[in-house]
Amino acid sequence: MVEYVIKGIIKRAISVYIQLKRRMKILIVDDNPRVRELMRTFLKDVTEKFCECDDGTEALASFADFHPDLVLMDWEMKQKDGLTATREIVSIYPEANILLVTQFDDDELKSAAQEAGAKGFILKDDLQSIHQFCITAENRINPEFPGK
Repeated sequence: MVEYVIKGIIKRAISVYIQLKRRMKILIVDDNPRVRELMRTFLKDVTEKFCECDDGTEALASFADFHPDLVLMDWEMKQKDGLTATREIVSIYPEANILLVTQFDDDELKSAAQEAGAKGFILKDDLQSIHQFCITAENRINPEFPGK
């Protein structure tokens, strides 16, 4: 009897996980195609729905078209940086969940990201944190700023 109940619970948990995986949508904004590919690889067990842009100039239009649950935003890009793109998205979509993803561990940049409306700050050498952010529902709704 106990085994039957446990198997049912596991089956239900797997079903819920698969449904969530199908629903979550992630927008990746980064000028480096290899970094975008690496992020997709890290998150392939979280979702299959990705949209990508290679500059902040495309981020707002991509957000409006794709309606992602999460945006992974690079800081330094050629035409429009990630802070500017984040401000633009958040000004129209204040509920947007944007993580600034960068190689620079700088307190001023972290503060600027938070002021721009980013929900978190992740270093590119710690992409596992992005995965954690995605699979932990509490972090997605928690107003505290990861990476601060």
